[in-house]
This record gives sequence, C-alpha cells and structure tokens, in this order.
Amino acid sequence: MKGIFPTERFKGMETPFYYYDTQILRTTLDSINREAGKHEGYCVHYAVKANANPKVLNIICQAGLGADCVSGGEIEAAVKAGFPANKIVYAGVGKSDWEINLGLEKDIFCFNVESIPELEVINQLAAAKGKIARVAFRINPDVGAHTHANITTGLAENKFGIAMGDMESSIEKAASMKNVKFVGLHFHIGSQILDMGDFRTLCNRINDLQIQLERHHIKVENINVGGGLGIDYQHPNRVPVPDFKAYFDTYARHLKLRPGQTLHFELGRAVVAQMGTLITRTLYVKKGAVKQFAIVDAGMTDLIRPALYQAYHKIENISSDEPKETYDVVGPICESSDVFVKAMDLNAIHRGDLLAIRSAGAYGEIMASQYNCRKLPKGYITEEL
Repeated sequence: MKGIFPTERFKGMETPFYYYDTQILRTTLDSINREAGKHEGYCVHYAVKANANPKVLNIICQAGLGADCVSGGEIEAAVKAGFPANKIVYAGVGKSDWEINLGLEKDIFCFNVESIPELEVINQLAAAKGKIARVAFRINPDVGAHTHANITTGLAENKFGIAMGDMESSIEKAASMKNVKFVGLHFHIGSQILDMGDFRTLCNRINDLQIQLERHHIKVENINVGGGLGIDYQHPNRVPVPDFKAYFDTYARHLKLRPGQTLHFELGRAVVAQMGTLITRTLYVKKGAVKQFAIVDAGMTDLIRPALYQAYHKIENISSDEPKETYDVVGPICESSDVFVKAMDLNAIHRGDLLAIRSAGAYGEIMASQYNCRKLPKGYITEEL
C-alpha cells in the first residue's frame, strides 16, 4: 500500500526507525486547543511517558500544553524541551529523593501525591530547602475502565493513589505540615478508554467527593482528571485525530466544577499515537506448513505493545501494490511472543519490502529496549526527511 509515506526517502535509511508525521501531530494539537479552549478553566498537560522524543516534545511545548511527568528524567526532558515549570505536574507511586528535590529546585506546579509516607518525605525535603511544595492528592476512585487490565489504574486493587476513605485525613495531615500546601485532587482511571461512560462515572464520583469535602469546609483549587482517552488503532487513516470534542464535552456536562476551579487533563496516547509509525524492512518470507511468515528487522524490542498487551497495530506494505496474501508478521527476537500480528492480509511481501506498523507514536520508541544487544531505534520527524 503506497501513498502517505515518503517511501523514496525511506529506501536508503537504516531500519527499523520511527517516523513521526508532524502534520498529524499539529492537527491533533490544534484540535485539543480548540476543543479545550471552549471551556473556561481547562488546562491540558501532555503525558511525557507516551513519547519523549525531544523534537516531538518541542512541538507539543510550542502548542502551549503543560507536561505531566512520572520521573525525574521526564522532568528534565520537559524542562529541556521548554515546558515552563509552572505547567509541570509530577506523579508516580515511587518518587525517589533526588526526583523530589529536582521538582522542588525547578519549582514545578505540583506533586501528585500517592501516599502519606510520600507526603511526609516531600515535607521533609522541602523544609531542608526552605520551600513550600504544592501537592495534589491522587485519590483512587475505585472506578473501572473498559480497557486492558494492565493499563487500568483506578480500581481499589491497583497500586495507585490514596483510598477514598483516607482522603480527608490526608488533607488534614497536609494542613498540619509547614512545608506543603494542598492545592488539589488528582485522579486517573486508565488508558486507551473509548467509552465516554467511564469518564462520566469518574465525574459522578468526583462530584460526590467534592460534596463530602465541602461538608468539612475543605475547598479544592484544582481538579486533575488524568488522561486515558484512546485512539482508533483499526483505522489510523480514517480517524487520525481522536474525538476531543466528545471527551471535553463529557467533563463539561457531567463534572460540577466550583467557581474558580481549574480542571487539569493529562493526555498522552491521544496526542501522539497516530502521528507515529514504525518502519521496518522485510528480511525473509518463510512459508511454513500452515502459515506464511513475514520476518522483519523490527522486533518486540522496538515496539513491545503487541507482546505485552496483545495490542493490535495496523500494518501496511508500503513497497507493494500486488494482490494481498495472508501473513504472520514476526520479528527476529528469540521469543515466541515476538509477533506483531497473526493472519493479516497484506499486499504481497518480498525481501526488502518496507512495512509500516501504524499508530505507534505512543509507547513505542519510549519503551524500546536493548534485549538481545540490539540497537535502539531512532526517531525522525517529517522535517528531517
């Protein structure tokens, strides 16, 4: 399937590599800003864990989004890319001392705190620096999401967040500390969510929690609902930009914000997934007794989602317009799980053909490993080719 890729420029390049279509990225960012901008007090942060390619981060920063970080390394990457510190939020269940100190030194907007022991450490480290750390409590809302079990984060059984029953006592504890300031509540129920009903359920839970806090005269400046909006992996050409209108409108209709409250979002996959494609070259076509295999030079080290989550990615043969045949597309890693797809109909594949593994801009390059002593894949944006 030839067409949307600069295949002539790809021919001499070392594979596998990631290709980032910046036109799709900018169109996506424009849609986010347009739809979020319709609602007063909406602030969107980009979840850096989805893709931390410096050139991609710079484009997202230029679009005016903040940054959602889950490690000290991500804070460093965000600052280097130009994200202002007052638009950086830092989450994660296991913040080390050096990471907390980095956040304090950079004076980031807030720490999304996930436990009382963490709160105590932040207070201690902030006191040593003579600073006041802004904190939001990540509350586990015990809300399920219609997504893969490995990326569901809002159930009581998950490791994330503070139990709802401990919410008030946690806020009271923060009030008793001299070097932290309570500034909000944080929630996140999972990733790759396409059912707006999951977000409606979260809104209802937050509404109830706000009423509960107001009974105790506790006011909340900021509500952070995380991210979670999914993309259409089946149809990347037909649906290159997620339905941000439906997403933001869901919160506008169902979440009862108080006057002056700011609503924060932490979108990751929805921002970058569709702009990214893993380009891989066919090494061999092997016909087995019952299957035909296209063996490519990319593997689970370059894109782990199919092996880790049994995730689907559309694959296209961008070197061929020949009639279609059925293939299992597999990589070279010495693991039986190193399979991108089984029984997919693709234009006839030959040695040397380039295959495009679509919707790979999120959790692709960033999760790559050097298992089997392989090189890490490079990432290129449109302007570089």
